[in-house]
Amino acid sequence: MPFWGLQKQLGIDVDSWLVRQSMPQPYSSAAACHAFDREWVECGHGLGQTRARRECQLEYEDFMECMNRTKM
Repeated sequence: MPFWGLQKQLGIDVDSWLVRQSMPQPYSSAAACHAFDREWVECGHGLGQTRARRECQLEYEDFMECMNRTKM
């Protein structure tokens, strides 16, 4: 934990570009792919990176289809 919140003081948010779901949503409604993102995160939670890549591949593919809109 930092001693002071430099991002907050400067009014910037460097971390929000990592995941589109973490950005403030208009009208406070959930993002379109929020459910897929949540399923993927819940699947991989506590498994470790290597094991989560194998076991959560289906959830990740669903999430990427929603983000890229490839299978609509």
